[in-house]
This record gives sequence, structure tokens and C-alpha cells, in this order.
Amino acid sequence: MSRSRSWQRLACGAAVVGSLTLAVVPVHASPVGGPEDPVGTTHPAADTPESAALVTEHWTPGRMRDAVPMEMIVPAGQKLPTAWLAPQAAQPGDQPGGLWTAGGEVVKTVGRVFFTFEGKQASCSGTAVTSANKSVVVTAGHCVRMKGNWHPDWVFVPGYADGNAPHGKWPAKQLQATPQWTASEELDFDVGVAVVNQVDGKDLTDVVGSQEIAFNEPRNQRMHSFGYPAKPPYDGAKLIYCSGGTFTDILLTRDHGMRCNQTGGASGGPWFLRFDEATGRGVVNSVNSFKYGIISFLMFGTYFGNEAKALFDAAQKV
Repeated sequence: MSRSRSWQRLACGAAVVGSLTLAVVPVHASPVGGPEDPVGTTHPAADTPESAALVTEHWTPGRMRDAVPMEMIVPAGQKLPTAWLAPQAAQPGDQPGGLWTAGGEVVKTVGRVFFTFEGKQASCSGTAVTSANKSVVVTAGHCVRMKGNWHPDWVFVPGYADGNAPHGKWPAKQLQATPQWTASEELDFDVGVAVVNQVDGKDLTDVVGSQEIAFNEPRNQRMHSFGYPAKPPYDGAKLIYCSGGTFTDILLTRDHGMRCNQTGGASGGPWFLRFDEATGRGVVNSVNSFKYGIISFLMFGTYFGNEAKALFDAAQKV
């Protein structure tokens, strides 16, 4: 059974809780792309002022509130046998999924992502990161492309709060994902980025700030995970976080694992190394990717290796 087919997609978010059933989406082995882009890793989005304005207007407060995680759109599928993972034991101060109330830079740099998936309004999470063009948002691969198709109407809303966009709505002008994700939706490479348009003549990170990003860091460190889970018991209205020790998945991937109760909608939200709770700053080193339904108290995040670095380097040159 391939890694790319055997997973509970976080639908732009987190999990089917307490279930033995994983949502399985058909994998398209034939990538979409033109002669200059044979693996289909890059896709133009709202790359004109007119198309960007249409995306911004489309995402009204009501539509943003009504958007749902993709795992609530994609039908459930195949079962997996019960498997055993041995995460680190919980430590004092760990947080499996609580409301973030401490403020800091994280409340401006992390936001909710909205797009259309199979004709329905869907959601994920994402982060504004430090980049040469001041316009890169990092998220999960399935939050920019899924089932062989790029998501239209893609917009990033930093600091989202219950239908409000306190720092503006930032339509993507270009979407990108790793070659492994676009070709066969391999879970180990579930990383996507968006290069967003200017808003009112300003670049994204000049308005909201940015978080540092790093690659090829040592595994099994303490991390913080953030996102906007929208499947009950959460409603997508508030920023939720988890924190604790991490371990490496031994079942179907080599991703990071952490105790975390975030649900669908959290996908693409950042995992921070060296996160300072006083300032709300850290180093983005993973994104929420998936959960196994049979062990739904664990969240898994993509390891940022050379492939993720190449993706980011290409995006910041746009």
C-alpha cells in the first residue's frame, strides 16, 4: 500500500477523530503542466489586477465562515489495520489543542486559507514567511493542489478572526508544490506555497511581518503547531495551538509526529522550532499534514528537507 494513498487527509486541516477509516483520494499519476513545467509544480493563479479583485470580492465574511475543511468534502474510503506508534510521553506544559491567547507576531503571520475545491468553499491554514519578494505563504501541498487539480479562488487571510480580515485578504498570483506532491501526492512531500499579490501597493510581509523558515533541521525536537481547525469541536473562527515533544512516524512516512487534537482546517498551519511564547516568533520547520484515523490524538507534519527548500527558493524569486 503506497504512502500517497494510505492516509487521513487533514483537508486542508486535521482528522477524522476516533475512526478506523481513512479518507482516500484517488492519486493522479500523470502530472499537469506545460512544456516548460513538465511536472506541473507551478500554476498561475489570480495574476492580473482584475482577477485578484474578483477573488478578494468572492470571499465575503459569510463565505469565509461557511468554508469547510476538504476532508469534510472528500468521501471516506479505505481502512488500515491498527498500528502501533510510540510517541514521546506527554511532558508538563504540553498543550494538545488550546486557544492561543498570548498574542505576539504569530497572530498576524498565521492565517486562514480559502479556496474552491470541487465547486465548494474550502479552508486550510498558512503562514507568511521571510522571503526575498516579501510575498510567500507556506502551507500544505494539498492546500494548493489535490486530485490532480490546482485550487482556484485561493486567498490568504492573516490574523483571521470569525469572518474578519484585520490585515486584508491576499489573493495568490502563483501556486507551487513539490514535484513529488504534484506527480503522485506523496505524503512525505506534502508542502505547498503561494506567492500572493500586493494589496494597496504593499507586500504581504511589510504589512503583517514574517516568520523565519529553516530546512534540514534535526528531528525529535520540541515544537509548536498552529492552525485554524474548523471541524468540531472547533469552528475555524480562532487560532488554536499544540505544543510538545515530537517523534518520527514509523508507519507510512518519515514525517514529524506530535500529540495534537486539532481537526480539519488546520492543514498547512506551521510547526515552529524554538518558538518564543512571549513574542509569538519561531522558525517554521513543518506544516500540519495528516492524521491516521486510528490514532487521532496524533498530528503529523511534513519534514522540511531539500525538496521543501528548493520549493521555497523558487517561490521567493517570483
